[in-house]
Amino acid sequence: MKVRVHITLKTGVLDPQGKAIQHALDGLGFAGVDGVRQGKYIEIDLAETDPAKARETAEAMCARLLANTVIEDYRVDVGS
Repeated sequence: MKVRVHITLKTGVLDPQGKAIQHALDGLGFAGVDGVRQGKYIEIDLAETDPAKARETAEAMCARLLANTVIEDYRVDVGS
């Protein structure tokens, strides 16, 4: 089962990389770009066939390793 994990900084956490991206986009002529935030996207193939168990496993992975839950939020999408 394929699991997709989207990890983003929590609201209020400074994002210097997002600011750098925003500045670069402005330098390339993309006017009006505001509030750029960057994050991580991770795809995991699990041998699990039960979507609920796959979600539970992926959320445990996020809590223990993939996301820094002090400053990051995550979303898990489970699909085939």
